[in-house]
Amino acid sequence: MKINNYFSPNFDKGVRPKSHIKIIVIHYTGMQSERESLIRLRSDGSKVSSHYLINRIGKVYKLVKEENVAWHAGVSYWRGFKNLNKYSIGIELVNKGHEFGYTNFRRQQIESLIKICKKLIRKYKINKINIVGHSDIAPNRKKDPGEKFPWEKLADQRIGIWHDHKMEFLKKFRNKKILKKKDHIKFLKNLKKIGFYFSFRNKALLAKTISAFQRHFRKELINGVADIECLIITESLTRKL
Repeated sequence: MKINNYFSPNFDKGVRPKSHIKIIVIHYTGMQSERESLIRLRSDGSKVSSHYLINRIGKVYKLVKEENVAWHAGVSYWRGFKNLNKYSIGIELVNKGHEFGYTNFRRQQIESLIKICKKLIRKYKINKINIVGHSDIAPNRKKDPGEKFPWEKLADQRIGIWHDHKMEFLKKFRNKKILKKKDHIKFLKNLKKIGFYFSFRNKALLAKTISAFQRHFRKELINGVADIECLIITESLTRKL
């Protein structure tokens, strides 16, 4: 796969140890065009970047070398890691996003992403649970790569994890209230085990975290409310950790 060097000035100048790279964070650009996205990711004034950008036809740009810290994650948390820039590789996918006309990701785009992820997983021995979206690590701020992103397809390639249940089975439990307090607590504990961060006392953050979980693992209904379907999915996911 050809990778086009198109470097950004927006990165920490020091070289990080290979052992620090433990997470892959997938984003969408959320801008009107590929050209606009490249300008912003390479602009001194924007203070943002990523390691890779993949356009709609699968062309790959390298913007920051993997050994450098790119500025893509911001304030973030996942499985005990905070401020994930220093521990992660960021990959942007060209897509207008929720603000400008969110569309399905293209087949060629996802094929290029799969190739890059497989290479990174081998090179840095990245755990499957640490293949995440921006919304997973910053649910109070972000929605990308969003509910149209094919997480299940990636999991079939051993990139990330997915639950074991068929849609026909799960649909029966959608919007069914979790009635027992112990089951609601179990759901929240499962969320933490998977890697999500939230505070039991911050109801607004908790609702956004549940929405982020749903956007990744239960995209058919994203409402920030845990139901029995969500509980069943978390039970399946935690068995894979």
